[in-house]
Amino acid sequence: MVVKKAVAHASAAHTMPEVSTITTADLMDALSKGVADFNAKPTHLVFLGIIYPILMVLFARTYAGYDFLPLVFPIIAGSTLLGPLAACGMYELSRRREQGLEVSWLNCFDVLRSPSILAIVMVGVVLAGIFLIWLVVAQGIYASHFGAAVPSTVGGFAEQVFMTSSGWSLIIIGGGVGFVFSVVVLTISVVSIPMLLDRQVDWMTAIMASVRTVLANPKTMAVWGLIVAAALFLGALPLFVGLAVVMPILGHATWHLYRKVLAS
Repeated sequence: MVVKKAVAHASAAHTMPEVSTITTADLMDALSKGVADFNAKPTHLVFLGIIYPILMVLFARTYAGYDFLPLVFPIIAGSTLLGPLAACGMYELSRRREQGLEVSWLNCFDVLRSPSILAIVMVGVVLAGIFLIWLVVAQGIYASHFGAAVPSTVGGFAEQVFMTSSGWSLIIIGGGVGFVFSVVVLTISVVSIPMLLDRQVDWMTAIMASVRTVLANPKTMAVWGLIVAAALFLGALPLFVGLAVVMPILGHATWHLYRKVLAS
């Protein structure tokens, strides 16, 4: 009996679910439900408590040593590569609300007690690895344009980047490479972590389900990627304050997107 249960569990862990075809209307519905989840249980203070200490450390480190300046934008822009992991708590809140369970912002941390926590950590390791590779590549792109020397002031650095042809080349090439990294992260994570919270599957199965989701819905997922990028950009404009609202809503919406794609 124990052997049969173990075999059944192993089989379930590797079962690949059917992927549904979705449309832009489904994306809008997922966003609408994400807004509803956020309005029902706002978590902006949680995100402010995460975002601002990180930003303060980042800028303090920058002013302590200007050699860190070339990595400021790659770190801020590349932090979106870790967004799916940061949104784990939002997935859990949406899952609980969907089941009619009591919900408070403290339930964000229920993820730590999930049976799939080790698998979630593995996906997080993959995302962190991609983030670190992005930083190395971004540093290499900067060095290829300007060498190892870094301006001694923030103003000098801004002039170097925005007022020279090499600077604009850096922006264009860096933006293009960053786009590729973003596509990779979207492909492997768009439904993988929500799936791990919802089902007993291993982390590779969850990533493959995410890849299959993108392959089955390339145009719709491209639109979703543009929506996420635009929302994060707009949220970052008012001194990053908007991210405390944008990121939770996108997290909630991603849960509902997962439900539409892998409903069975």
